[in-house]
Amino acid sequence: MKNERLKAKLAAGETAIGSWLTLPSVAIAEILALAGFDWLVVDLEHSVTSIDVAGDMIRVIDLCGVSPLVRLTSNDPDQIKRVMDAGAHGIVVPMVTNAEEARQAVAATRYAPAGIRGVGLARAQGYGATFRDYLDWQARGGPIVIAQIEHIDAVDALEEILAVDGIDAFIIGPYDLSASMGLPGQFDHPDFVAAMARIAATATRLGKTSGLHVVEPGAEGLRKAHAAGHRFIAYSVDIRMLDVAARFGTSLIEELDK
Repeated sequence: MKNERLKAKLAAGETAIGSWLTLPSVAIAEILALAGFDWLVVDLEHSVTSIDVAGDMIRVIDLCGVSPLVRLTSNDPDQIKRVMDAGAHGIVVPMVTNAEEARQAVAATRYAPAGIRGVGLARAQGYGATFRDYLDWQARGGPIVIAQIEHIDAVDALEEILAVDGIDAFIIGPYDLSASMGLPGQFDHPDFVAAMARIAATATRLGKTSGLHVVEPGAEGLRKAHAAGHRFIAYSVDIRMLDVAARFGTSLIEELDK
């Protein structure tokens, strides 16, 4: 019923590439869904996207055969219930700092007795027609939960967070992580480099899938992320793709006119 290729890739440690959607546009969601990504995140944390537009974006991504994920505004069970009912295959949970928060997020994606999610009939359940299929999908561990590691407290508790059943992978939030260390944006600072090394070592030791958001479009960042061992890789974001592509054209014309 659901596109389970992403779940299988994460479990096997294969590279799963996706991107980030911050603009409330179904057309942009469809364009990126047709570009060959494994997954796309509809971002509710740092965008003005409303829940109804998010639902439309989830629908078109799903119909294109790509896994729609939603980055939440917070670890909120009510919001998790709504986006899952809209048909999201899973969630990206910001600012997970300990194992209990990870458990709460996983529980909010699943019905009792496995979790705390309220049962409803919406698009995810075929408006009632495929409810049993949805139950089977959930029983197979269908919902995907990605923990964002973006605070130094999360680095200290990473082993416990990754031990939580139902956490499929994690993705580093470098800006928030550096800010939590009093080093906002100082990615070359020795303390930040050491924290990143700790994360990598823990993930490798536990055999867990680590992720990184390569914000600026281009080959170099992707190569570095892959070489560092990240296998849940977010390639850029809609606004940066638009900006970089547009500025390339205008700057090239300025150069040619000289």
